[in-house]
Amino acid sequence: MGRARPSMQELIARRRRAGFVGRSHERAVFRRNLELPPEDEHHRFLFHVHGNAGVGKTFLVREFEQIARERGALTAYVDESVDSVPEAMGTISRQLGLQGRRLKELDRLLAVHRERRREAEAIAVVDAEPGEPSAAGLVVARAGLVGLGMLPGVGAFAGALDAGQLAQGADRFRASLSARFRSQEDVQLVLTPERVLTPVLLGELSEAASTAPWIVLFFDTYERTGPFLDGWLHEVITTDRYGTLSADVVIVTSGQRPFDTARWGGFADFMTDVPLGPFTEAEARGLLAGKGVVAEPVVDEVLRLTGGLPVLVSTLAETRPADPDGVGDPSTTAVERFLKWEPDPVRRAVALACALPRRLDADVFRAVVDGTDTELDALYGWLRERPFVDERGDRMQYHDVVRAPMLRLQRRGSPRRWAERHERLAAAFAGWREETEARLEDGYEWADEDWRELRLAESYHLLCAAPRSALPAVLTDVVDACGQADDLVRRWMRLLADAGQDADAQAVRAWGSDLTRALDEGGKPEVLRFLLGRARGDEPWRARARAELADFLARDGAYERALEEYGRALALDPYLVRAHRGRALTRGGLGDHEGALADVERVVELEPDNPDNIVLRGEHHRLLRHDDEAVRDLSEGIRRAPANAFAWASRGATHERAGDHAAALADLGRALDLKPDYAWALGRRARAWRGLAEYDRQLADLDRALGLWPDWGWGHCERGDALRVAGRHEEALADYDRALTIDPEYASAHASRGAALAELGRREEALAALDRALELRPSYEWAGALRARLSGGPN
Repeated sequence: MGRARPSMQELIARRRRAGFVGRSHERAVFRRNLELPPEDEHHRFLFHVHGNAGVGKTFLVREFEQIARERGALTAYVDESVDSVPEAMGTISRQLGLQGRRLKELDRLLAVHRERRREAEAIAVVDAEPGEPSAAGLVVARAGLVGLGMLPGVGAFAGALDAGQLAQGADRFRASLSARFRSQEDVQLVLTPERVLTPVLLGELSEAASTAPWIVLFFDTYERTGPFLDGWLHEVITTDRYGTLSADVVIVTSGQRPFDTARWGGFADFMTDVPLGPFTEAEARGLLAGKGVVAEPVVDEVLRLTGGLPVLVSTLAETRPADPDGVGDPSTTAVERFLKWEPDPVRRAVALACALPRRLDADVFRAVVDGTDTELDALYGWLRERPFVDERGDRMQYHDVVRAPMLRLQRRGSPRRWAERHERLAAAFAGWREETEARLEDGYEWADEDWRELRLAESYHLLCAAPRSALPAVLTDVVDACGQADDLVRRWMRLLADAGQDADAQAVRAWGSDLTRALDEGGKPEVLRFLLGRARGDEPWRARARAELADFLARDGAYERALEEYGRALALDPYLVRAHRGRALTRGGLGDHEGALADVERVVELEPDNPDNIVLRGEHHRLLRHDDEAVRDLSEGIRRAPANAFAWASRGATHERAGDHAAALADLGRALDLKPDYAWALGRRARAWRGLAEYDRQLADLDRALGLWPDWGWGHCERGDALRVAGRHEEALADYDRALTIDPEYASAHASRGAALAELGRREEALAALDRALELRPSYEWAGALRARLSGGPN
């Protein structure tokens, strides 16, 4: 068989490389480094390319990549298209896979990470028992569940996937996830995914290094990716926290700023700093000569207009100008010169029009440019070969140094035409977004990456077309983004900053910078407070912002303030379902189940077709011991959504309390069929086994439940009771002590502990434990009777 023909991308890359002139010293240093073994003291493990926009950092990085591949290296290139460490790892794995070296275990775990992340956003079950523990313990557990979106019909509440905040959420957040997921690894894949994924990445990179002389990882546009990648890379390179990194790996970073010396200063002997400035005159002349541009007046004009910026020198050289037409006009930009020297007016128009979108692919190109398929294919191919167009995966984007003046030229030259083109692009993205929405469940748009990308693009073009009228809708999206992970909020901040800059809309630009500062200073709650503080009183997003802020307050333990914010939200919008639902959950967590039920009734009125709402109402009826109403609602929820494991478990718990153990076992068994690792259902089934005097089965279910959820106070108290009844009092005490470590105000655990101590003859300790139970719950009849018996008379 003959050799496979090169792809279009490969041919374009070859042509671009053929025209690469300059940076000979930097290329030689990098090439020489790959000729040195890692053990050589002159070998460098890290290169950092930095310099202002337009100095050719990406061109040089791509040249480094080609040099590495010529040496047989495996390479991966990461840029600002990623927004997190797991996304960066996914890009590395995908690109190495295209070179025949799949990171199979990393791919598997990344898939699990994405799946678990979606589950944590969309969970519609309760995994906590709200019956016996103290109000304080219940509030903490409920707040954690609310923060994780783990209550029926709640969806993804604020910060559901913010790994930093979840890690601070003490044991209760982890316990809630432990009850949901099969293993602690799955829990960590939601909370701190880099801890699970990085060791696997390093291990598979070491295996891959055995098949290639080098692995070179490139991290471009570091000014944008560095905030979340820099600390991780520093730990990977300089510590063994995640394991060891193969010495055959070379890392190249590239951004506008030098490395942070406070973090990297001690690593200076093992890295090469590559500062880039504009081309020297000799380098610029060499590039121009390579393109046949040698006439001195023309060369002088190019040097004057470009200031030696490689991207502009290359762009102007590509057009091979023959004369310096227009010399002396100081307002003429390099881009205008480029357009003048391009003889085809259609191509000139295409080059300008395609600068409008932030990123470009074949579909977006066709939304911008009119013509037949043949004409469009030819123009698209021509555009892809321009030196100022950089390919990023399956998309392209203009270099900022070229795009910015192109945008300025169009905005100032014809403001109406500028607005019309952006409106056309916004309509195209809106249409694609609506197509995406049609295949998604209601309420889950934010969980879909395609939807988010389309929404961002649509909003960008709306802001460029009409900043003032588009701003309220975009700020509404900012409010909704505060219910997502931090990286998504930052993308909306970046949208405001970019649109404000490109449209020269000072108000939009100020919103972007002010909101970014608020996020940096106080996280998403501070963003919401800033928005509300700036509100004039007619913004459509105020009610949602107050409800979102209330979610944060509830999760952080400020329950009364949360209820106040929910009330303010509902005063602004009495039909806001999420505020009614959030207030119901907060009231329920505080023990006000009557108030919670009233809110849930309103939720059902507003969303009668959502079966999760019916189930939530049934749960509150169960908590209020309205058994008939609970069974009615839970049965209806099961009829509408038969795969809802929580509904089966809650109805089973209702049957168990009513003494119908057979019905309870049937329902709880069904819940466990649907969700085998459902700790709460196991705990409730244990009670049914107890009612049937099946004590071995009771203990087996409790052991399994606590294996899944080791920090479940109610479960430890239940198992302690089972052990105490079996005469295993020392073991029972250990469980009671564990329950009280989790929740020191758990009255039932104090009382049961008193009973176990009494059985062991430790009367004074028993009386103290019972006194504490009665202090916490004065109407606790069982504890009072036991104390009276121990003290020899009425208490």
